[in-house]
Amino acid sequence: MNRIKEVLDERGIKQTWLAEKLGKSYNMLNSYTTNKRQPSVEVLYQIADILGVSVKDLLVDNTETDK
Repeated sequence: MNRIKEVLDERGIKQTWLAEKLGKSYNMLNSYTTNKRQPSVEVLYQIADILGVSVKDLLVDNTETDK
């Protein structure tokens, strides 16, 4: 599970902008933000770098998902 959509919303950034920066299609990025598909570790680091956040900020804490 990831928090990409939440971070984008918090920063007022559109998915289309991030998709363009990543060189990915909007549909691919949308599948990441809706947790239908998870980005590779490499892509996750790229997203964090583009957004200026820690990779940890993009992930849901596993202790929260166990509840």
